[in-house]
Amino acid sequence: MKIDLKGLVILAGNYGSGKTEVCINLAVYAMDSGQKVRVADLDLVNPYFRTREARKALTDLGIELVLPPEKYLNADLPVLSPVIAGMIRSSGDLTLLDVGGDAVGARVLACLFDALQGREARMLQVVNPYRPYTDSVQGCMRMRAEIEKASRMRFAGIVGNANMIDETSTDHIYEGYAFVEELSRKTGLELIFITAPADLLPGIDLARFSCPVLPIQRQLVPPWKRPEILRSGSK
Repeated sequence: MKIDLKGLVILAGNYGSGKTEVCINLAVYAMDSGQKVRVADLDLVNPYFRTREARKALTDLGIELVLPPEKYLNADLPVLSPVIAGMIRSSGDLTLLDVGGDAVGARVLACLFDALQGREARMLQVVNPYRPYTDSVQGCMRMRAEIEKASRMRFAGIVGNANMIDETSTDHIYEGYAFVEELSRKTGLELIFITAPADLLPGIDLARFSCPVLPIQRQLVPPWKRPEILRSGSK
């Protein structure tokens, strides 16, 4: 099954949900599908593990990345590029907005409220059931309500990103899928896709899933580790 996303897509979720890793890998996946992809880093509250950490890998693949001004790249400052509003008004094939975690990070969307008016934007809730606050359906629904209130937007779907970082196993993927499938049923939100580490995919039974699977090549790692080589054609 193919992930079919077009236009303006916003990835939001709680801290540690892995939305930025999802955003990076989704951009590569969409580019492989023949789409012209642009990514905007809107994480203005967390100085670590942001899309900008993979800027060289993304731009080398031909993916346009919009960041704060160069001198502010490593600053913990709320710097919002005016280019973002232009991206929203002309979203092209696929424009991905990577939003900061929790309700605090989602407030940036309220600042873009005027630019978003009249645009067909889909905001997706990225869920890792192995993280605090989203390890229950009730917790996910509380997080959803907080982000929707702060952003002045409504979620249009769910992305399942079950992982335990280096300890992730196929069982985590299967259990995580069951969790987000139940969350989808109880909330009425469509399960758009789930993720799985690319190196685990050969051992995963894809027939168990009713949605597409996005391969993840980890880019956001601690300083003592090297990111995986971000390759196109990985799907």
